[in-house]
Formats: sequence, C-alpha cells, structure tokens
Amino acid sequence: MAGRVCPWWLGYFLANPLRRLWQDPQAILRPFIAEGMQVLEPGCGMGFFTIEIARLVGPRGKVVAVDLQPKMIAGLKRRARRATVDDRIDARLASETLLNVDDLAGTIDFALAFSVVHELPDGASFFGELHRALRQGRKLLIAEPSGHVTKKQFAATVESAKCAGFRLVDRPVIRWSRTAVFDRA
Repeated sequence: MAGRVCPWWLGYFLANPLRRLWQDPQAILRPFIAEGMQVLEPGCGMGFFTIEIARLVGPRGKVVAVDLQPKMIAGLKRRARRATVDDRIDARLASETLLNVDDLAGTIDFALAFSVVHELPDGASFFGELHRALRQGRKLLIAEPSGHVTKKQFAATVESAKCAGFRLVDRPVIRWSRTAVFDRA
C-alpha cells in the first residue's frame, strides 16, 4: 500500500467503454450482486463499475460510491445521469483518512475495491470501515492491477484484510488483476 492517488484526469481513460474488452463489469460483478442489494464501492473514480452495479441492483437497490477526489465524483454523477441510474447512486467524498461510511454499519450486502487499495497509505482503517459496513457473511471483492502491485504487496493486502476480520474465500480470475474475495466472518 503506497498512498499514491491516481490523478483525476485518468478517470476519463479508466471509464472508457473500450476497457470492457478486457474487464467486463457485468461478467465480473454478476456472481456477487443481485437486485435490491446495497453495494459499497470505495475508490469509484468516474464510475466504470458503479454504473453497472446500479443496473444490477435495480430500482430497489442502492450503490454508495466513495472517492477522495471531487472531480471523480462529478464525472460519476454526469455519467450516472446519462445512464439514468443516478437515483440509485449515493456519491460521497472520502476524507484523507476515512471513507466516512459509519452511517452504513451492518447494511452493505457487497463491497467492491477495484484498483484502490494500492493507493492507500495504510489499509488497516480502510478494511476496518469496510468490515463494519458489511452485513455478517457478506462479501468483499478486492482486485489490484498486477502491473502496479507485486505478489508480495498483494499478500500484504490480503493479510491486512484478514487482520480486520475478513476471511479469504476465493481467488477469482480477472484479467490483469490480483484478486481475492473475502466474507465478513
């Protein structure tokens, strides 16, 4: 975990529809999300996954999308309005040290941390907040870019999640990513 945040302007590249050719959000998320769920996505950027999550949870579900950068949140809101799913998305700004999701304690059915943990200076509080937000037995998917995160660094991320009370349950294959699925034990 390095603490180097992706510049906001890269959000346009990361939200590009061509990315679906190697990372299809529907295929990645469908096994974890059902209609009516409450989903938390820290490090949402401009919403590459957020928009698809909103479609999967349907009109009865909700997505809490959190990012540190106001320009990322603004881009997400624009994209959500165009996709007509903005009513399902609660877009929030994180602080430098907290996700600011204490109001969600025990209400989240699934959390997605895609390409975000390596940007954190310290994962302990991050995983603690996620653990408190998730309902008992619910899942967290972590995916880190294999080009940025070494096997050793990812092993440290897995250990940090375990220390927060998560239990490793799966290692799905997502192209160009190091991945782990946890549940809230």
